[in-house]
Amino acid sequence: ILQNLKSNASSKLVITSAAFQDHIMRSLLHPDFSLSDPLRRHSRGKHPQQEEREYVLDPAPPPLTLAQKLGLVASPRERLTEHEWTRVKERSVQQEESAQPCAICREEFQLQPQVLLSCSHVFHRACLQAFERFSGRKRCPLCRREPYETRVISDAARLFQHRCATRIQAYWRGYMARKWYRTIKKTICPKDKRLRRQFFESRLQELNDSFVRYCHTDTEAFLSDIDRSLSSSRRVFQQLERKSVSEPQENDWDRIKSQVIQRGVWDCPICLTALSNLSLPTVSARSNHQQRRPTVLLSCSHLFHQLCLEAFEAFSADSRPLCPLCRSAYHKKPI
Repeated sequence: ILQNLKSNASSKLVITSAAFQDHIMRSLLHPDFSLSDPLRRHSRGKHPQQEEREYVLDPAPPPLTLAQKLGLVASPRERLTEHEWTRVKERSVQQEESAQPCAICREEFQLQPQVLLSCSHVFHRACLQAFERFSGRKRCPLCRREPYETRVISDAARLFQHRCATRIQAYWRGYMARKWYRTIKKTICPKDKRLRRQFFESRLQELNDSFVRYCHTDTEAFLSDIDRSLSSSRRVFQQLERKSVSEPQENDWDRIKSQVIQRGVWDCPICLTALSNLSLPTVSARSNHQQRRPTVLLSCSHLFHQLCLEAFEAFSADSRPLCPLCRSAYHKKPI
């Protein structure tokens, strides 16, 4: 009996040793497991649609070792079901984890890959890989939960796309509103007086620019032709005005003298010295020399010194000079 007990004890010891050795070989020295990179990619078929849909990143758990089957070593925890992952994601959405920056690098997620941990915290996939390589263990950087499962999600990418679409739509609506306002501003006349004036000035300027733009002649030559036409028109009107002026009669000269007396101006507009004559009531004479200077009355009721007016007529280039003050044709009478 003792021999049987000893043989049973030795066999149990052998089985236990073999179980521990098998557990160590399969768990710690597993070729597909790397403690420095627990999130590395495992060989499996990957389709393009997997980048869009959500999937668990952790590999399938290996079969139980002999030590785990015998109860010598604790069995690994069962993986989360799809229902449990749904509750974890709902908790993450309530905490707005995807709307906040990554807790490791403090940058926005945007379109970069992100992972959801079984503790409902969200990180960049690359940041979590770097953190686990640095720490050497799978522990959440925020709540220190150990171990955890990871799941690839795209909530932050959808939020970023929604923000981009909203911003694009806002810019487009602003562009269309500004375009509509510019069209209305160009076509509808405002009610304000100052704005109405600016509106018509701008329209007139546009018409002038379009006229000059579509004119097939040289602009300088065109403007020179306009100047020549204006000067010739002025000469024609001046000639007509001169022909229409008739010499005043004696009654007309008396009326013109009364207009001069009513105006009360007794200085020559050319030399700016006092006028003096016995036939007109004047102020006190300033000098005997000024009283002897002859004065001329024009038909336009202006008075000048005779010498000043003769000098002005000699200086004028026209055949028949105009009045130095009112620029009209005249007849003159010494007084």
